[in-house]
Amino acid sequence: MKRLTGKTKEATLIEMSNTLDSQIEGNNGNINSISDRGTQLPGHREIDKFGQNRDSVFFRDGVRRIDFVLSYIDDKDGDKKAERRREFEANLEKAGLELETEDKSESDDRKTYYLKIHAPWEVLATYADVLKIKVPFKASDIPKAREVPLEWLTQPFRLPDNIMRPEPDYFTAPFDKSKVDFFLIDDKDTFFPPSTRNRIVYYIMTRCPYYKEDRLEKDKTGIKRLLNNGTYTSAYPLHDCKYWKKAQDMQCESERYHLYKYWAGFLCFYKEQPLNLIKKYYGEKIGIYFAWLGFYTEMLFFAAVMGVICFVYGVLSYEDNITSKEICDPDIGGMIVMCPLCDKKCSYWKLNSTCLSSWQSHLFDNEGTVFFAMFMGIWVTLFLEFWKRRQARLEYEWDLVDFEEEQQQLQIRPEYELKCTGRRLNRITQEMEPYLPFPSKCARFCLSGATVLFWTCLIVACIMGVIAYRLAVYAAFASVMKDSPTSKIQLVGSLITPQLATSVTASCINFVIILILNFLYEHVAIWITDMEIPKTHLEYENKLTMKMFMFQFVNYYSSCFYVAFFKGKFVGYPGNYTYMFGKWSKLRNEECAPGGCLIELTTQLLIVMAGKQMVGNVQEALLPLLRNWWGSRKGRSHPESTYSRWEQDHDLQNFSQFGLFYEYLEMVIQFGFITLFVASFPLAPLLALFNNILEVRVDAWKFTTQFRRPVAAKARNIGAWEEILNVVAILSVVTNAFIVAFTSDMIPRLVYLYAYHTGSKATMRGYIDNSLSFYNISQIPDANLPEAGENPSWFNNSTITTCRYRDYRYPPGHEKQYTHTMQFWHILAAKLAFIIIMEHVVFVVKFFVAWLIPDVPAEVKARIKRERFLVQEYLHNYEVEKLKMQLSQSFCLSTETASLLPSSPSKHQVLSECI
Repeated sequence: MKRLTGKTKEATLIEMSNTLDSQIEGNNGNINSISDRGTQLPGHREIDKFGQNRDSVFFRDGVRRIDFVLSYIDDKDGDKKAERRREFEANLEKAGLELETEDKSESDDRKTYYLKIHAPWEVLATYADVLKIKVPFKASDIPKAREVPLEWLTQPFRLPDNIMRPEPDYFTAPFDKSKVDFFLIDDKDTFFPPSTRNRIVYYIMTRCPYYKEDRLEKDKTGIKRLLNNGTYTSAYPLHDCKYWKKAQDMQCESERYHLYKYWAGFLCFYKEQPLNLIKKYYGEKIGIYFAWLGFYTEMLFFAAVMGVICFVYGVLSYEDNITSKEICDPDIGGMIVMCPLCDKKCSYWKLNSTCLSSWQSHLFDNEGTVFFAMFMGIWVTLFLEFWKRRQARLEYEWDLVDFEEEQQQLQIRPEYELKCTGRRLNRITQEMEPYLPFPSKCARFCLSGATVLFWTCLIVACIMGVIAYRLAVYAAFASVMKDSPTSKIQLVGSLITPQLATSVTASCINFVIILILNFLYEHVAIWITDMEIPKTHLEYENKLTMKMFMFQFVNYYSSCFYVAFFKGKFVGYPGNYTYMFGKWSKLRNEECAPGGCLIELTTQLLIVMAGKQMVGNVQEALLPLLRNWWGSRKGRSHPESTYSRWEQDHDLQNFSQFGLFYEYLEMVIQFGFITLFVASFPLAPLLALFNNILEVRVDAWKFTTQFRRPVAAKARNIGAWEEILNVVAILSVVTNAFIVAFTSDMIPRLVYLYAYHTGSKATMRGYIDNSLSFYNISQIPDANLPEAGENPSWFNNSTITTCRYRDYRYPPGHEKQYTHTMQFWHILAAKLAFIIIMEHVVFVVKFFVAWLIPDVPAEVKARIKRERFLVQEYLHNYEVEKLKMQLSQSFCLSTETASLLPSSPSKHQVLSECI
């Protein structure tokens, strides 16, 4: 057969069918016909179906490997579906595939048929040429890396060498069917691994039509449409064995068993991942995900260590916290009367009632916070840059350097061909192709944008509702928890302040709303992406990724943004408070505690982040665990002779096209939590580290035990997620700078320490008194005063004439009373200066590190050049040797022909003519 590059997919199938028709017709005794599937193959040994070991990945002859399985059942619409199946299977056979059917009487449920598909060498070689699959042509001569000193320290974390490197190291080149003897082919049956075989078969099935040749129903093409319309119930490649024990057949690799033993067990959490074995079994796309997840988890270790050091510093400096001591001191904080925090229901209160929250705030709001925020800005850059290097190394080791992703991903989606009835000439291929008219595209884009905007506004509305809840319920908590000797919750009230109770309950309500909106929007995002009718698979994936991430970004982070950048910033002052929806709403804007809003941001982040991780782990581990328990009972209770390999895999969950999408989305949202708001909670990387250690093993367990084997797919990188990570990394520098400047109390304390401290020695004594302004109680409007009976017993109007509030304003009686003091403007200038300095320092270091660390290691560059040189050299030598053999054969043939002629010229004359 001629080489098929440059031809259309349909032409490829037609040419193969023409080439192989004679083979199929001549081998009817060896290949089952469509009408007689399930009968014993002539020439093969008779197998007792009751004694046959059906836990096998081979046809009944025990020779041909099952590369793919289709299942279907007879139903009320059986005639129409049966016709589709007959045409589809006939076209598969014309394309060179070999089929074998298991009758429903032999299945466990007595109603499911199983169609087993095998791709012979001729088909594999043809499509390996079409898809430019790289195969080995020479053993690698590059020496292995030298042993690192003290390598024995890492020995406990290592896996056996045969697990880490399941294949020898070769130099590879794109397969060329016309140069079969150029490649290292020892056995044609095992030359292409099962992952490559199922990828080729799936490629054929997605382009194989199920219409008759005399019809022009070109849209009736591909296994995807047959699955959607119920003609087939499932399509999947087979696992090579049970996950809990090796296959009995020595021809079986038992790679699934090795993955389960060395990778999926939780007790292996400290071991490295067998990435090469994962890639070999599941394909490069899944392999690159686990490589990224493992690398991300490794880098989290360093962030977690620094976060713990920052937290320990806060604990050790506990006794040096003069600010908290003054708040808790009965002679200082106990003598400061604070203004009511809400209208009517809130009473005057003493500052020392916030003693516990001020100590809690110090654990996270200390000098180490600034250092940790800057460290995380640099850590993000190191993570992304080192990942690029790791990715480049994997690209080389997994033969993805010259992988033309556009050729693989930019294939027109069957849904696009079906819904776009218009046709136009493609200027590149000079073929007619479907297209979506511009007016229709604009209308769909506008509708999609309006839908996304509506759901974004819905999230904002829900957040506003939660804020309104905070404002309304705070008064209730303040009224219940007020300092009353008869209070039944006196003990609890001393530990939980109204601010903390409001923050915790609001965070929990917000988290529930997040989960509900997230569940609803997932379906909406898929619907509007389908409505846009993206042309290619890559375009579809990128559009869905952007929609889902934009929504998740607003959904998960909006409440944290509110607490960090809006709460306590637009409060006003007694006599002139600011209200959320105007004074008529009576919902006064929230104030921060005297220690700042950082502890509330910490609470919000902890509840949302930890809650999301707990819910995700329950969904991923606990629910499948119950299913696995039932499936294991069923699988282990069946003897191998009756419970076939294809039935076992049929009972597993299907790995959907969005499987990896949701895994990436979960990790990227987590990445946002530990970078965007990490200045408020240094222990966030530690929580993420523990979660990811579990996540790696849970995902591995799901892939090896719960899911059918996915169709192998190639991918050079993590796709659009890499750009999203870069955007989040840049945004994190800005958010952390603003958190340190405006949310924490760090800058006001530093300004007081170096510019406004009292006494000859720079100290924080007197800071609390300095940071609180006075207001004349007699000037407070009646609408803001507490109701009768709300004031505590210690409050006396005749002796207490002023109350304090958190701001920098002139006291009553001053010529500029209740206007901002000069210290307020100094602090504001210091905050803005800090933001500018921190951002510039971190960005300069980020860009310098990015410039200093090359994306591709020098060693990998050298290996790539070496391999390309060898490919050219070996191909040149191969062509020269081939030409010599042709000349030699031509010379011999001419000599033999000349000897048969009556008057033959001399050998020298023949040789000269040949030359």
